[in-house]
Amino acid sequence: MKRSNLITAAGATRLRNELAHLWKNLRPEVTRAINAAAAEGDRSENAEYIYRKKQLREIDRRVRYLQRRTAEMQVIEHTPSNQNKVFFGARVTLTDEHDQEISYRIVGSDEFDHKPEYISVDSPMARALLGKELDDEVTVRLPEETNRFWITEIKYPDPNQ
Repeated sequence: MKRSNLITAAGATRLRNELAHLWKNLRPEVTRAINAAAAEGDRSENAEYIYRKKQLREIDRRVRYLQRRTAEMQVIEHTPSNQNKVFFGARVTLTDEHDQEISYRIVGSDEFDHKPEYISVDSPMARALLGKELDDEVTVRLPEETNRFWITEIKYPDPNQ
């Protein structure tokens, strides 16, 4: 399944800052360390040189990924006009069949691991919630079970948070 390109303004800022840090700070530092290690002689048995080359490959891989993602991301910088329905960026409070309450914020696939209560817009839970309204029943089908929830609150935090 293709990942969504949606992202909050705060998430987009985090990705851009990470890209800038990798490219302007970390990569030049590692490159200098590689050159210093290479000057020591035999590269085939030089642990520092081998480690730094591996580190540089990992940085370059992440830089390429971030460049692709930041170029294609669609930053959502506003709240929807109808705040009685669940859309991207909403913080939704749910109650399950055992009267346990849980709250999620629907965010982009590149930012759901930023906070534990964030879920990706591409997740089964988020897909089940999108378009629903207050007091609606939501059924989430997972490979091993089906869960039922009721929407008890819908909020739209500042999109820049």
